[in-house]
Amino acid sequence: LHELLEHCKRDPELDFCFCMDVTAVDYLSLGGNPRFAVVYHLYSLETGKRIRIKTGVPEDDPVVDTAVDIWKSTDWFEREVYDMFGIRFEGHPNMKRILCHRDFQGHALRKDYPADLRWKLLRPDDLLDEISPAEMQRIRGRVSHPISE
Repeated sequence: LHELLEHCKRDPELDFCFCMDVTAVDYLSLGGNPRFAVVYHLYSLETGKRIRIKTGVPEDDPVVDTAVDIWKSTDWFEREVYDMFGIRFEGHPNMKRILCHRDFQGHALRKDYPADLRWKLLRPDDLLDEISPAEMQRIRGRVSHPISE
């Protein structure tokens, strides 16, 4: 997969220089084997062409290689796929949840995830763990509340 994606970007005749999206599909309800697919949407700014690349991912070891070293834009896409489907991207520099809080259990877009299950956020400060204390103070200092002024 990694070699194919790299070829799509580096081959001058293809020139898919922009990765528009990385997502996943859960084929559980369709009896899919493998259960998951990771889907890449690529675009060539030079030719205006688009391509969709899918790769199957088994349920028992849901891992594919990262594409962050090919397109920086895949960083957050891959984290979202990990968070929502539990598919890990080998070699990703920061493979952790991006949408759900760290106490959230499971992966909300899997077909076997209970639709009515909710996880309360008990530690709101955990959402800010990627922001340094100095940056947080700077942000709080800029926020104004017109009603109280």
